Amino acid sequence: MAKILFVIGGGVFTMEPGEEVSKIDRFFIETIAMPKPKICFLPTASGDSPGYIQSFYDAFANFRCAPAHLSLFAPPTADLESFLLEHDAIYVGGGNTLCLLGVWSAWGLGPILRKAWEHGVVLGGVSAGAMCWYAEGLTDSIPGQFSRLPALGFLAGSFCPHYDSEPMRRPALHQYIRQRTLSDGIALDDGLALVYRSGELSSAVTVVPGARAYRVTGIADAVKETEIPTMPLAAR
Repeated sequence: MAKILFVIGGGVFTMEPGEEVSKIDRFFIETIAMPKPKICFLPTASGDSPGYIQSFYDAFANFRCAPAHLSLFAPPTADLESFLLEHDAIYVGGGNTLCLLGVWSAWGLGPILRKAWEHGVVLGGVSAGAMCWYAEGLTDSIPGQFSRLPALGFLAGSFCPHYDSEPMRRPALHQYIRQRTLSDGIALDDGLALVYRSGELSSAVTVVPGARAYRVTGIADAVKETEIPTMPLAAR
């Protein structure tokens, strides 16, 4: 059984909603490969923002799926493992990655999510909801600075979202990797998603012309960006 992870650099239903952006969400559902998958949204990184949760339901109502959400600030049950394992996919929203991981740790969610992944539940997310799956990432969770943040480690290396839309991310990432403060890893522009199967990158898709994905590696005192080939998503 392939263990699937779907990571998005930025720009899905919560950002610039519309047909072009919704293609990535549709592709996420197609990746689950079920007639009407049950999808659980985790909005923890937004502080379980009601508006964010409603945006998820509004967007996914357009697809053939059964959407639900889990609020850790008002959980529906003490048995979070059973609740999550009854879904076919888990979609993690963006926001503050430091707070996301802190709340998840308090609830013991990391091991539960790993068990779900190992049992075939498709895991995915955008921005903070993408960074959380890697060993570490470059975050702006603390106002006014970028910093290294250890994460769950389902995927090796580091992750950086919003590579094209936030001008200070690229120089900050290069500095951290050059200084070996952050491990080599992946940087994604907005409107672009990667699909991993059993820890190996299997595809890269984009809905934004010119959006790019990179492997970013430190070589001596320099940093090298190697572009990952991407496939544009066609209209349905």
